[in-house]
Amino acid sequence: MLDGVMRRLIAPPLDRLGIRLAARGVTADAVTLAGLGAGLLAAAMVAFGAPGLALVPLLAGGVADGLDGAVARAGRKTDFGGYLDIVADFLVYGAVPLGFVLMDPAANGAAGAFLLTSFYVNGATFLCFAILAERRKMETRARGTKSLYFTGGLLEGTETIAFFVAICLWPGLFAPLAWGFGALCFVTALSRVLLARRVFPEG
Repeated sequence: MLDGVMRRLIAPPLDRLGIRLAARGVTADAVTLAGLGAGLLAAAMVAFGAPGLALVPLLAGGVADGLDGAVARAGRKTDFGGYLDIVADFLVYGAVPLGFVLMDPAANGAAGAFLLTSFYVNGATFLCFAILAERRKMETRARGTKSLYFTGGLLEGTETIAFFVAICLWPGLFAPLAWGFGALCFVTALSRVLLARRVFPEG
């Protein structure tokens, strides 16, 4: 829901930095992998009981997630780069909640499982919509130039990062926040299913 607003705020400085990095030979894939490493480090720090400190690599990974696209636009865009970006995002989105489950399985296990299930379903509705949109040659630039067709929703990347920041700041509230965020993920997934039913009618 907030990705469009956030993009207008951060795109200009990221694009400028992307041009500089591309000119120095830095590739978008390298930035994506750096962001992935930062996100996985954050998840590991959470699992070992340091969610507050995990904010540093978590936010660094978030910046890298926006920067890789800027580097790609300034240098060379590839289909594999877009693919790698999505895979890295989904891996981090799963690893951070897993870190909280591993940190305190008794308190966080059920809520974490619910949250990860909601991420799984939400991701499926997003990717399947993108596949059908590609088959029909649909295009959108509502979220900028992307490798896949991006459907908006109640919860997007900005809201997910904000949620991760919140549970790192207040780890004792992971369970109620996870139940609530997971429920909203299911609402987002349902909205995509209803949109797909309207956009991709039978026949």
